[in-house]
Amino acid sequence: MLYLWLKALHIIAMVCWFAGLFYLPRLFVYHAMSEDAPSRERFCIMERKLYRGIMMPSMIATLVFGIWLISLNPGYYFSQGWLHAKLILVVLLIGYHHVCGAQLKRFARGENARSHVFYRWFNEVPVLFLLAIVILVIVRPF
Repeated sequence: MLYLWLKALHIIAMVCWFAGLFYLPRLFVYHAMSEDAPSRERFCIMERKLYRGIMMPSMIATLVFGIWLISLNPGYYFSQGWLHAKLILVVLLIGYHHVCGAQLKRFARGENARSHVFYRWFNEVPVLFLLAIVILVIVRPF
């Protein structure tokens, strides 16, 4: 029963984390397009609250519940190729998360050098991670 609760909490945390990973770069698109100081200030506040209030706690919860799940049967999980691939993607996703945090700080300092078009493409990256991770976990191709 513990396994099912942990799995549910892991999935819920992951969904919340991805919601932030999808929305923050979209805010960057609008922020890069904003032309007046009040709009830029509002976007800085929204970005900071999303990153610190939703994304960071969700990422941490996702990792805690995921590690806890693996710890219930490490021999099985670490013998599975799909899990190794998933963990590599999770590490890369954590990197993407921190790149978003660094970009948030650049916006806050008024140092953004990229256009809204860049952020539109940047916004698609987490979709690729989500597709790959879900396929690895559900299909378990290796």
